[in-house]
Amino acid sequence: MNSKSDGTIHPRREEAVSHLSTFDRVTGSDPTDIRGRRKELFSGRTSSLALVELCLSRIANPEGEGRRTFIKVWDDQARTVARAQDDLRSTGYASSPVAGIPISIKDLLDVKGETTLAGTKALDDAAPAAADAPVVKRLKAAGAVLVGRTNMTQFAFSAVGVNLYLKTPGNPWDRSRIPGGSSSGAAVSVADGMAMAAIGSDTVGSIRVPAALCGVVGFKPTQHKVPREGAIPLSTTLDAIGPLARTVEDCALVYAVITGEEYQLPGFASPRGLRFAVPINVVLEDMDADVSRAFERARSMISNAGAVVSELPIDLFAEIQSLNLHATIQAVEALAWHRELLARRGHDYDPKVRARIERGAHITAVDYVRALDRRTDLIRTFRSLTAPFDALILPTVPIIPPTMDECERSEDGVRAKLIRNPSLFNILDRPAISIPIHRLGDAPVGLMIAGERDGDWRLLGIARAIESLVCAAMPDLSKS
Repeated sequence: MNSKSDGTIHPRREEAVSHLSTFDRVTGSDPTDIRGRRKELFSGRTSSLALVELCLSRIANPEGEGRRTFIKVWDDQARTVARAQDDLRSTGYASSPVAGIPISIKDLLDVKGETTLAGTKALDDAAPAAADAPVVKRLKAAGAVLVGRTNMTQFAFSAVGVNLYLKTPGNPWDRSRIPGGSSSGAAVSVADGMAMAAIGSDTVGSIRVPAALCGVVGFKPTQHKVPREGAIPLSTTLDAIGPLARTVEDCALVYAVITGEEYQLPGFASPRGLRFAVPINVVLEDMDADVSRAFERARSMISNAGAVVSELPIDLFAEIQSLNLHATIQAVEALAWHRELLARRGHDYDPKVRARIERGAHITAVDYVRALDRRTDLIRTFRSLTAPFDALILPTVPIIPPTMDECERSEDGVRAKLIRNPSLFNILDRPAISIPIHRLGDAPVGLMIAGERDGDWRLLGIARAIESLVCAAMPDLSKS
């Protein structure tokens, strides 16, 4: 595995840099986060329609990644909604903080009247959705402008982000490298400015992995916080739905809408006085040099800002890894959903995805139930272990984005490295967020911050305080 880029610009990366730079010249130095755009909207310096047109132009640009990032684009609908939001705003109405903001959704969420494909041809003969998924319904009610469905790993069953049939969007830092998955298109749509936020799903890291590899923010909530109805499942025990965006605050704004909760981000001025634990078991092993440097730099900055940062042995991480709990639970529950479809359309599955699903047939009912029971015990034990701390901090993933060629040679090996750290917090049902901590021009690196179960808003507040210290906002990848 390469630990550092050799500095060579791959042809697809060169196209992307040119494309991004063109967009920056159009928009100037105006803020590109939701909060900044809202100020512009209400001051009259821009309009929802203008924001949507900018996103649509980037999606349509033949030199960009739009055709690999989006499975479907709702051009006309997006323009109609944007105009309506502009009209409402002109009379003093705004239905929510995301009203008029362009947002993409992952292709496993139902939209009324459309067939949900989940990144595959195997569902192209399925009936159109009878209703919007609750998450989609809430976004529409909030006045968000949905610009399209984003590409993903088939059936969300890989953190690498490769899709053999629909092609794979290139990493914004280097187009020859993977974007991470399974919410690959979601992360690229935000990083490349094709949407201002995105909705993804996360079973063993599928929001946080692509967020880390693409240099954006990705938030996996406590599982029950966001309704999962109307989303094609991978594992009903582990699946969670959450936002990706350019900043923590943007994720919080979208999170409030999709949970139906009141926006309540705590106002931590800095990490001063907060108590952080750095797990020393498993999660710090085999780090690329770039990841190690960025993590140690962030850790030092947090400590120097007045936070208490302590190393914490967590033996149960090694147990979770050795028992492979997530794989047992995931394979059995995936097979339960896929069995009939596999029999009918198995030839349309990515062979690697199909093999992961079919492993469920070799897991006994006893082993599955034991895995669920052990998970319950671990959640309880972990709660007491982390009670003295406000949050845990650790690298989101231990490696920088591998090349697509590396993944073609050893996808399972790369996947294992990518999900090692994030999957722990699906098993333990903890809210966790990845924020970018790399320096401008360096390979993207994510810092994962994990909070208490059901402490989602507090975690978001802590993450914003750390973000303001170590990164302030997503780095401008167009100048990398």
